[in-house]
Amino acid sequence: MKPVNLTSAELGSLWSTYIANTLSRCVLIHFLEVAEDPDVKPLIEQSLHQTNSQILHIGEIFQTEGAVLPIGFTDSDVHSEAPRMYSDVYVLQYLKQVANIGMLTYSDSTYISAREDVRLFFNECLAASQALDNQTTQLLLNKGVYIRPPYISPPEKVEYTKEQSFLTGWLGERRPLTAVEITHLFLNILRNSLGKALLMGFSQSAQSKEVKEFFLRGKDMASKHIEIFSSLLREEDISAPSQFDSHVMTSTSPPFSDKLMLYHAVTLISTGIGNYGTSLSMSPRRDLTVHYNRLMAEVQLYAGDGMRLFIEEGWMEEPPQAVDREALATSK
Repeated sequence: MKPVNLTSAELGSLWSTYIANTLSRCVLIHFLEVAEDPDVKPLIEQSLHQTNSQILHIGEIFQTEGAVLPIGFTDSDVHSEAPRMYSDVYVLQYLKQVANIGMLTYSDSTYISAREDVRLFFNECLAASQALDNQTTQLLLNKGVYIRPPYISPPEKVEYTKEQSFLTGWLGERRPLTAVEITHLFLNILRNSLGKALLMGFSQSAQSKEVKEFFLRGKDMASKHIEIFSSLLREEDISAPSQFDSHVMTSTSPPFSDKLMLYHAVTLISTGIGNYGTSLSMSPRRDLTVHYNRLMAEVQLYAGDGMRLFIEEGWMEEPPQAVDREALATSK
């Protein structure tokens, strides 16, 4: 007996997951080929195995539905003979970030899915992301390269805010940053540092002039955002996390196609917009809200330019869409 039809939410989540996993598969194939650290290599192998399994599972669901699978990314998008572009420490940090994105994405996909087989699938994906996060965190700790958020003194008594100055940021005396605000500044510095390093490698190896310029623009933007967030921490004598520039190798041989690198950049940028939105909602100090609103608008513009370039190159597959009733009505 055929199960209940997929809802738009289920179809969209499965389609997006398939595209993302075909991209991850190519990235992991290259990382596995060039990895040198015997502790990191098994994690890449495990991630690649899980990614392949998820790709096959979505294919089975689509076959049951009679739906056409997207092409996504294939072996032609990864150049296994290319030398390493990133250090194994960076790859480990990258895997942790991928696990974090997976936990957020798969929890949402589970929440909006009603069909049992789809819910079970996304639950399994979520569990795999949680396991990867735990494993990468522990390995980073074991190697002494885990980047901890800043320490602050714990409160010694309960106090209530009595003045509106709690919200001020530009005029008047600014209150110290809260623990939550510090956390979001730290995370946004860390994520921008990882993204900047990724774009540095992509800019070194991109074949298209337009794509290369897009990556260089993103690298400069990430540097600016890192400095803004870091300066807010330094004002209160709080250290900012270190960057990953030194973990990018000097190779100019492309490990991936321009298509894959551009899509990867755009999707990470889109994730960054969501991160800034979350930070905005958790940061009541007004100077922080102004920064997040301004920088989020800048990133949205950059992401839009990247997507337009992706479409101009003829690389954009149309996602599942509602039926265009007006087009049907005027087709005869």
